[in-house]
Order: sequence, then structure tokens, then C-alpha cells
Amino acid sequence: MATDRTHRPATSTRSRGIPEATVARLPVYLRALTALSERSVPTVSSEELASAAGVNSAKLRKDFSYLGSYGTRGVGYDVEYLVYQISRELGLTQDWPVVIVGIGNLGAALANYGGFASRGFRVAALIDADPAMAGRPVAGIPVQHTDALEKIISDNGVSIGVIATPAGSAQQVCDRLVQAGVTSILNFAPTVLSVPEGVDVRKVDLSIELQILAFHEQRKAGEDILPEGVIPDDETEPPVAPPADTVTKRPDPGSDGDRPAVMPA
Repeated sequence: MATDRTHRPATSTRSRGIPEATVARLPVYLRALTALSERSVPTVSSEELASAAGVNSAKLRKDFSYLGSYGTRGVGYDVEYLVYQISRELGLTQDWPVVIVGIGNLGAALANYGGFASRGFRVAALIDADPAMAGRPVAGIPVQHTDALEKIISDNGVSIGVIATPAGSAQQVCDRLVQAGVTSILNFAPTVLSVPEGVDVRKVDLSIELQILAFHEQRKAGEDILPEGVIPDDETEPPVAPPADTVTKRPDPGSDGDRPAVMPA
């Protein structure tokens, strides 16, 4: 059944001037608050919530000020109200149909993820280019062929697409999603996508995250110790003044300009 394509909130975080860094932290706050709500905790202090979210309390209070929520001195923040506030700001108080394109191991794992429904998302369709996959159920949803991509997007009113294809086909899939009306894309393919103005892309590259962890593990193991005398690229050695007796003397302002500079013996 076709659904209304007007999914975006009337007042976006951009038009309200909420910084992107704050927007990126809102889901982290929501996760911490949801955990508190599940434990029936009624209120939480900024210090406690900041610790649970991994930020400092001053940053948390600044972030919440953009939502118009300052808490109550001596009491803290109302957990349930903050869950509602942040959910509304993120657009999670409505149903967001999502399509996943590329049902290999990663795509199938995403389809089987049970956290979508509780966070305001519904997997509307699974799409794959392999004809042998067509009709095969994954997480209880039959996989559909990419030939039907545009119709699937239109029929389900989809504005969010997830790309879990190999890198070589990701851009083509992206182009088709955008042309069909998708305006937000979560990209798991190991490549950078080119999209027109007005389309948001979030990239998740597991290999890059692992490489960053490998860098830190190498540091911990001491395998990056530089040979004696070698200066790291991000550090500069302070300049050393040359010995006084090697400095070239310039003529005095009132002396003969043709007389050469003198080097002491």
C-alpha cells in the first residue's frame, strides 16, 4: 500500500540551527535515556547522563539547550520527557520505511537486526540483483529483484535507503535510489558515493574502523617507537640558534656599503 511521502518533520534541525555535532550526539543520549527508562529511573542529573553518554556535562547541557530543555535544578532531567523530546527531534515518533539493497551476508544481518522497529524504522523491502535470491525469505521478508526498485520505493513511500552492495555497484544503486525519490542513504559499501544537493549520505566503513583500532593497538604494543633522533611528523623540533662566531656580520648603516661582510676567524 502506498504511503504518504511527506515524512520530514515540519521544522527540521537545520532550520532551527541545531549544529550537526549536536545532532550526531542525540541518538547517543537517546540510547542512554532509553536504558534508564527501561530500569524505571524517573530523573537523571546532567552529570549522570553525560557519563552514560561519554561526554562532559557542560556539552550535554549545551546540546539540550537547543531542544529547549534545561532540566530542573536539584532534580535533573525527566527521563521520559527527554526520551520523547529527542525522539521527536530525530523524527522517530513516526514510522520510517527503509529498503535494504544488497542481501549478502551483511545485508542479511541488517535485515535480521531486531532494533529497527523499536527505534522508529520498518524494513519495507529487501532488494538484490541476483535472480536466484528473488522470492527467498530473509528475516521473514521475501527478497525482490532490483528491476522492481523504483516501484518498491514508490509503493512504500521510502525516503531512506541502505546500500550493502559490493563497491563496484554501489554508485549505480545510489543513482537509482535517488532518482526514485530516496533522499537519505546509509552506505555500507566500501566506496564514496556522489549524490546531488539535498541528499544526505552516512557512511559506515567497518574496515576503516578496524584499521583505526589496529593503529591504537600498535601504539599500545610500542611497535611504533621511532629510532633515536627521528622526530614524528606531528612534532617540530625548536630551531637552534647558530654559534655566535659563525654569524655573518653585516656592514654598519654608516659604513661603506661596498665593504664585504666579515666572518671572524
